[in-house]
Amino acid sequence: MSKTFYVTTPIYYVNSDPHIGSAYTTIVADVVARYKRMMGYDTFFLTGTDEHGQKILRAAKEKGLDPQNFVDDLATKFVKLWKELDISNDLFIRTTDDYHVKTVQSLFQKIYDNKDIYLGKYEGWYCVHDETFWTEKDIGPDKLCPVCHRPLEHVEEENYFFKLSKYTKPLLEYFKAHPDFVEPDFRRNEMIRILEGGLDDISVSRTSFNWGIPLPFDSKHVIYVWFDALINYISAIGYGRDDKMFNKYWPADVHFVGKEINRFHSLIWPAMLMSAGLPLPKKIFAHGWLTVNGEKISKSKGNAVDPRILVNAYGLDAVKYYLLRDISFGNDGDFSEDNLIVRINADLANDLGNLVHRTLSMVNQNFSELPSPKVESAVDEDLKTLLLKTIDDYFKYMEKFKFTESLTQIWDLIKFSNKYVDLTEPWLLAKDPSKHERLGTVLYNLVDVIRNVSIMLSPIMVKTAQNLSNKINQKIDVNLLGWHKTISGVKIEVGDPLFPRIDTTIWKKVIKMVETNEQVSDKKPEITIEDFAKLDLRVAKIKQAERVPKSDKLVKLLLDIAGEERQIVAGIGAVYTPESLIGREIIVIYNLKPAKLMGVDSNGMLLAAKDGGKLRILTVDGFVETGAKIS
Repeated sequence: MSKTFYVTTPIYYVNSDPHIGSAYTTIVADVVARYKRMMGYDTFFLTGTDEHGQKILRAAKEKGLDPQNFVDDLATKFVKLWKELDISNDLFIRTTDDYHVKTVQSLFQKIYDNKDIYLGKYEGWYCVHDETFWTEKDIGPDKLCPVCHRPLEHVEEENYFFKLSKYTKPLLEYFKAHPDFVEPDFRRNEMIRILEGGLDDISVSRTSFNWGIPLPFDSKHVIYVWFDALINYISAIGYGRDDKMFNKYWPADVHFVGKEINRFHSLIWPAMLMSAGLPLPKKIFAHGWLTVNGEKISKSKGNAVDPRILVNAYGLDAVKYYLLRDISFGNDGDFSEDNLIVRINADLANDLGNLVHRTLSMVNQNFSELPSPKVESAVDEDLKTLLLKTIDDYFKYMEKFKFTESLTQIWDLIKFSNKYVDLTEPWLLAKDPSKHERLGTVLYNLVDVIRNVSIMLSPIMVKTAQNLSNKINQKIDVNLLGWHKTISGVKIEVGDPLFPRIDTTIWKKVIKMVETNEQVSDKKPEITIEDFAKLDLRVAKIKQAERVPKSDKLVKLLLDIAGEERQIVAGIGAVYTPESLIGREIIVIYNLKPAKLMGVDSNGMLLAAKDGGKLRILTVDGFVETGAKIS
């Protein structure tokens, strides 16, 4: 029986414009799918579009279009984008596909028959943009969505509810029995804290509009868009219509999702599957958000960059390399065009490109074909040891989705190989006929490294890997990873450099940030020294930090202020991860009147600076005792 692997991205909201942030998940999933295929797995890779809901209906009406025609046009932009980014998905699912509609109705009926769905009345707040229900305790007095910060709408309608609360304990037990179910670990801990607080039943139908999948037993209701969307993971692989395919690939090996939809995938989706008596996916991996040049992605800032613009300017492999090398998968990360250019010049043009070009040039200058290794030395053993270690590390890190670490190891090998050239001095060996066999061994060893690098890079930098293998006339075969498995006696092609250097003095960057005048518009009236004296500013050290449940912006901090423990809540979660805050010495307003933010007590406020969209907390210079007053 062949090994199988099922990997998914979330299905993307069809009325959103694709940008580098939304493409990030799909690029990562594609790398994993290619890696698993290389490892011999029968791999199924799924992506698609989410096409139902109130927001879609409103957008279609604004354009005077039938909603089905509206989404038909929009879905093509994602299909085209993934093709242009060379995404190797096996299926592109749409939630308006007939087979998906039937599967959703079938699963809904099954959960209803299990007495986990009941009729009730919903009265509360709804975010049309995120298609999400919120309670009073979630949103605070401003009535804004905790995720997108848009105004919420008050909803009062008859709905069917799913008994999510019934699965609080089973889910808690499952999380404890399967510690790798949700990753990274800090995302899992967020879900566990929500479970420990208890789950509430959720509305799973709507009656105020009709653009959705009708309930199988009550056509006045359409199924809640999130309940509908999550089921795509099993409708795509034949649930209810192709048992052989479904049993082959389910449970999914990994759902890759953004952190903002972790709750839906890690709590609601597993509860739905438990109710229907189906196995849970093996892993949910909730990665962080991307910013661009230090600012949150936004049309108004001009940084919601279509990835095709970056690819056209820099090349697909360079963009993919940068995304996986510079941004630690799982954490929030920043896409910096300046850093991309640095990586291209330093890593791709200088390290890899230089190694390949000078090695292959020396082979062609001195041999009619690739020679065999004959005369070994101690430095060869060092190269061999590092190569074999790199291969072991490569597998270890790729299996854990640690792409940054994997690429770092590969580049350490590339850098040492360049050093190996300097140590062995093949240009001097070429001048001495008695050392011709030693020259052949040195060049063979370098080509051997290049061959191994091409194999390890093949799931990530597809065209570059193929280009390398063509130059050295070798196969890309994971079974051939190892020392001295390169076939000698073949022709070597030098060709053009892999990655031309970018001249930053004349290069025009493609990301054009929109300048803001926030520093002018935010100017406050003058105050007196007596006004300032009312503030009690003190140094505090962050002992613990964790996200406030159901909020991607708020972080709860436990502070040490001269031995006193004090809790504050700060809106810095879009910029800082909790783990990155621990141990920092910050400045707080000590005498601020206590308040509640999303039901969490906050006794003070930290100071931060905002420059346009960039937010930075204020820290002290050097060691200062906690509790020290700012004056």
